[in-house]
Amino acid sequence: MAAPETQLMLSIGLIEKDVNADTLWVWCYPSVSAELREVLLSKCCLTQDSQGLNTFVFGQFCRTWYYISTVEVQEPTALKKVTHFSLVVTAKDFNPEKYAAFSRVLCRMYIKHGSPVKMMEGYIAVLTKGICQSDENGSFLIKDYDVRKAKLLLIQDVVSQFGMETIILYTALMLKKRIVVHHPRIEALLEFTRALPALTWHRKDWSILHPYVHLTDSELENLRTCTGYVAGFVDPQVSNRSDLFDVYVNLPDTEITVSQCAKEAMAMGKLHKDIGLVIVQSAEHADRTDGQVIKDISIKTREILANLASLAEDCENSKITLETLKQRHFPPATENFLFHLAAAEQLLKI
Repeated sequence: MAAPETQLMLSIGLIEKDVNADTLWVWCYPSVSAELREVLLSKCCLTQDSQGLNTFVFGQFCRTWYYISTVEVQEPTALKKVTHFSLVVTAKDFNPEKYAAFSRVLCRMYIKHGSPVKMMEGYIAVLTKGICQSDENGSFLIKDYDVRKAKLLLIQDVVSQFGMETIILYTALMLKKRIVVHHPRIEALLEFTRALPALTWHRKDWSILHPYVHLTDSELENLRTCTGYVAGFVDPQVSNRSDLFDVYVNLPDTEITVSQCAKEAMAMGKLHKDIGLVIVQSAEHADRTDGQVIKDISIKTREILANLASLAEDCENSKITLETLKQRHFPPATENFLFHLAAAEQLLKI
């Protein structure tokens, strides 16, 4: 009954801060690699002196998603010398709402019993049956959390913030460029970045999303293995790292900058304006949901991809050449976009 959905979870772990203000990784099940553990400790707000309490954060490292819920321990409780703790769930899938709900149940169990044994039992119950039931700590049912809902969120917020400039983000995603987003507040960063992959819904690829990255060697090395990505940073120093991005989004100032090396591929024309209008007009409708806006954008995208595929059909080995595009006498910006899009969609003859 619980099959493949439950098999997406990989581990649970526990980080505690005690009355002496020491923060330690104290437990995990079944296991977490030393490298991932180091990354998870850096993401946990209990190890960050300057920050307040981030009750829930998520991100991705080396194709593993992590979800970290942090709780302040209120007396009286079974946890005698612990002031705060963070529960870490790692998984193969992107679904923040699902893991936030599951973590809430496990956190309540830990506060009540003061031992990770009950949490482990809850984890195994979800892993085997897809459900964790408890009268006092709440229940969690895995099938209540559809992955499509997790991916059909917040796109209207992106469009309301950037208007016609959303086309820059759309173009960058279509061409598999590197987008870096900065905001000092982690909550704002997570909300914005998680929405962006939906602009290229035809790919349904959330592996490009790295919503919470630090400027450390291991994380940047992991990022460099990706062709294109959406990466979120709270550190303002990332603006000086032009080696990391083709498009830089300064979220607090609502500014998008295209790097010098990407300007040629990202040149805008009438086609981009048409797509931008579709995006903005769809998002402006008060009665439309995020899902409907994404569908409108997706219809326009499929129209462009269908035109590209029909061009490829007329070519040798179904691969487009620059010569093929020139014969069609497209406007320069359209030709340029279709050429780079063909490369991104692996329809270009090399």
